[in-house]
Amino acid sequence: QVILAHAIRSAEAIFDLSHTLVVFERRHQCPLHSQKMASTEASSKVIPVTVLTGFLGSGKTTLLNHILSSQDHGLRFAIIENEFGEVGVDEKVVSQNLEEEMIEVMNGCICCTVRGDLVSGLKNLYGKVERFDAVIIETTGLADPAPVAQTFFVDEDIKKMYRLDGICTVIDAKHIVQHLDEEKPEGVENESVEQVAFADRILLNKVDLVTEDGKLEAIEARLRAINKEAPIFRCTHSKVEPKNLLNLNAFSLDRVLEMDSEFLNVDGEHQHDLTVSSVSSKFVGELNINKLNMFIGELVMTKGTDLFRYKGVFPVKGYDKKFVFQGVHMLFNGCFSDNEWKDGEVRECRFVFIGRNIDKDALVQGIHACQVSNEPLRFAVGDEVEIYIDADGGGPQTCAATECSVGTWTRARVAKHWDSGDPYCVELAVADAAGKKKKWVTEDTDNYIRKASSTAS
Repeated sequence: QVILAHAIRSAEAIFDLSHTLVVFERRHQCPLHSQKMASTEASSKVIPVTVLTGFLGSGKTTLLNHILSSQDHGLRFAIIENEFGEVGVDEKVVSQNLEEEMIEVMNGCICCTVRGDLVSGLKNLYGKVERFDAVIIETTGLADPAPVAQTFFVDEDIKKMYRLDGICTVIDAKHIVQHLDEEKPEGVENESVEQVAFADRILLNKVDLVTEDGKLEAIEARLRAINKEAPIFRCTHSKVEPKNLLNLNAFSLDRVLEMDSEFLNVDGEHQHDLTVSSVSSKFVGELNINKLNMFIGELVMTKGTDLFRYKGVFPVKGYDKKFVFQGVHMLFNGCFSDNEWKDGEVRECRFVFIGRNIDKDALVQGIHACQVSNEPLRFAVGDEVEIYIDADGGGPQTCAATECSVGTWTRARVAKHWDSGDPYCVELAVADAAGKKKKWVTEDTDNYIRKASSTAS
């Protein structure tokens, strides 16, 4: 048996698991009607805890999915997920087919603002200790791992229940140097440096994006100058054998105290860069995939340097699968996942942007502008219409009359609504220069499609 406790929506309600706990068996599901006292043997267990840390967009959630999907370790996990923002996205990204215990710590940084909730949650979680073998904590990319690690040494109850097995830091090879070199305001620590310094294992991820000769070796030398003890594993897509990350007894308090003599000082102040903030939102509705791609593309080109991390899960009109997008600075990836929207599931848009000096209103309005109207499309299937085609044929999709340099209005018939994410799929009366008759219209406006006239070609 394994447990799934779904995402908890507010800091005030965090870790009140009595109303959210559901028990799953491999073949069927049944509700847990009452809490049972843990056995004497179970209550004496000391549970290993692995902390996954690393700067925004380094690949922590991908690593978590990799560990959970592995059949090699034979372990049952409790997962504590932390996001820097008011809206959780990772709960929709972590594999939905896994029967694991998920606790999400939302709206704050686990190393400071919701740290007390982490302690309370760990204590409450221990009452179900017979149902899992280990705990994995994925911190937000802005977290300093020191206060998180400190939790397991300064609280007497936590010390009896858990042991910190190790801190695994995931490094984005493409962007790590600029983050290590970033100058912070006075009194603010560089999170990337702290994450490397406290690591027991370093995953140098996305090495496929670093193609210059000798660059990876230079990056590794830089990392070893900060932390000479932690082994470094080169990887892509965060793929490292779980046996190199779990049940290692790798965390050394003596090493940490040698590096930071104030590690156990619970009164020390922890400051974040106040120019860095998050913008997040969620709303019910479906998006036009073409508008979304254009908005994100322009945003990345103009603001990419200041965007540390952005991600979201969207329902797209015309598709049953969830659209997942994520990016780091100017590297953007968006695709349809294997997970479909379930019957009865609310088709809800969720997104978060984290960066420096970001314009919250502009971002939220930009995403909302991609939403598909609830109004029916103007033309029915079978209607005769005109679409605007570029002089060279315009490819499979049409263009706007005000944007194409040279083109013509061409007669067509509406063949289908919301096909491949486009409002219309139409069939031309006469094939284009490439011999194709099907075209896809990206927007339902007169700039793209209009009622047929007697003069159309």
